[in-house]
Amino acid sequence: MARSALLNVMVQAAFKAGKSLARDFGEVQNLQVSLKGPSDYVSQADRKAERIIREELLKARPTYGFLGEEGEEIKGTDGAHRWIVDPLDGTTNFLHGLPHFAISIALERQGEIVGAVVFNPATDELYTAERGGGAFLNDRRLRVGARKALSDAVVATGTPHLGRGNHGKYLIELRHVMGEVAGIRRFGSASLDLAYVAAGRFDGFWERDLAAWDIAAGVLLIREAGGWVTDIDGGSKPVEDGSIICGNEYIAKALRDVIHRPVPTK
Repeated sequence: MARSALLNVMVQAAFKAGKSLARDFGEVQNLQVSLKGPSDYVSQADRKAERIIREELLKARPTYGFLGEEGEEIKGTDGAHRWIVDPLDGTTNFLHGLPHFAISIALERQGEIVGAVVFNPATDELYTAERGGGAFLNDRRLRVGARKALSDAVVATGTPHLGRGNHGKYLIELRHVMGEVAGIRRFGSASLDLAYVAAGRFDGFWERDLAAWDIAAGVLLIREAGGWVTDIDGGSKPVEDGSIICGNEYIAKALRDVIHRPVPTK
């Protein structure tokens, strides 16, 4: 596959930060036996990865803005472009020695996502997309799954946990969905969940209370893989809304209908 100069910049930034995260991940299990645990170490790894990515991207395009999870937003002087970055999506997995985490980098141009990279350094899986150019896993073209019935579908989700999200609302949604699908998965990295939808591994995904850096790259991956992406209520701007439903057109619409099913009254 041919990549633009900008996408190559994004890929190289992800690879450089990925080498750093891979080294740090190798130390995590050694730290599990200590009383203090690896939490501080992982926080440092997260910040270091973002610093590497920020330096690489802004070195190549110094006038672009930068929005990352770990630091304050940098306003770009060109006013049209912004990098949106999660340097370690799946921090809890990383912390517990689970090799399911990713670097997520998106390029926004005048409010639209036009470039995307999601890279898991533990598996060397690189997902890329450019607007109008398709989505790829390493060099293989991606298409979303073809299943049309929820009863045949495996869907993924993000589960609210301690101090996060509306647990009651989520449990109602989960109850509705679990009675309609072939399986539900919760893997703990939204960017990889969306990449898996683009690759046809998951048939659909839904989650609320997300940040832009969680889903910006994944949204483009799915759209370029022929998928359907909206916010929870069917709007066209999930990155701004912070909620998402996706899959192919049939699964995404059916999933949205199920999630919004009225709660039966006694």
